[in-house]
Formats: sequence, C-alpha cells, structure tokens
Amino acid sequence: MNYLVIEGYKSAAEKLSVEAGILPVVDLSSIEDRMKIRHAVQSGQIDEAIERVNDLDPEILDTNPKLYFHLQQQKLIELIRTGRFVDALKFAQEEMAPRGEENVPEFLDELERTMALLAFEDQSTSPVGDLLDHTQRQKTASELNSAILTSQCQEKDPKLSTLLKMVIWSQQQLDERVTSYPKLK
Repeated sequence: MNYLVIEGYKSAAEKLSVEAGILPVVDLSSIEDRMKIRHAVQSGQIDEAIERVNDLDPEILDTNPKLYFHLQQQKLIELIRTGRFVDALKFAQEEMAPRGEENVPEFLDELERTMALLAFEDQSTSPVGDLLDHTQRQKTASELNSAILTSQCQEKDPKLSTLLKMVIWSQQQLDERVTSYPKLK
C-alpha cells in the first residue's frame, strides 16, 4: 500500500484496500492532488504546478527555497525549450539571478549551467543538453512530490525499494559466507 500511495497509484491503492481489507493510513484523495501537480511538472506546465502547490499548502515553497529554485529553473528550461529566448533572459535576470546571489552559490552555478543552453544553436546536443531531457522534468517532479509528502507527514520513500535493497545486500553477504541458500530471483 505504501508504494502505491507514494508513487500516486490511487485506483490501485483503493482496490488493494478493498480486496485485502487494509485501511489506508492516508486520505487517498490527497493522491489525486499530488498527481495533478506531478503531471503539470512532467508536461512542462511549471506555473500551473506552482499554483497547485500553493493552493494545496503555500508553506511548501515558502519553507523550501531549493525546491522553489528548482521549479524556477525548470520554468527557465521550458522557456528555452520552446524557443522563447528573450523571455528566458528576462526571467533569468529578474527572477532567478537575485535568488542565486542572495541564497546559495550552488543556485548560481545551476543558473549558469541552465543559461549555457542559450550559447548553443542545437541545445539538445550541447554539453548541458541533459537539462532538456525528460529525466530533468522527472527529477523536479519527484523532488516536489517528496516535499508535498513530507508536508503531509507522510513517508517520501516507498518501503518496497528499501526492502529490495536490503534483500540484495543480504544475498551478497550470504554469497560471501554461505554456499547454498534459497535465493530470490
């Protein structure tokens, strides 16, 4: 159930709850809000995602400047992706540069890396072209999902992945010490 809730599989969590007779530990309707926000980020609709987060809980972005910066960075990437270079420059100068200088030097480094996209005619094949990849959106969406879960006093990492890591580690330890045991495949 934990994995289904964290990863946003509402209908599967509801079915498991009914079929197994397990009461969910969270309100399953909260999953839908998180998934709408996640979908907005994954489809490049950063302003919509920020608006939805603020509607859900304005404290999330107020108390997490790194997350807010990453959302702004993703917005800048989306402006560059769509060829809106003048808007991207204006946004970077007015919104992002002041935050980069005020807060953390890491922000300024990330901003410079993002702005480097503008130096290349074909941004996707540039040394920083990975910023345009879908995995960048996914990374930002996952960071935001974790922050929302934390704000709702829920676990942000599924127990299933931790359990699998422990099984793999245990099998490696047994491989070094014991010749035969029943292995999970």
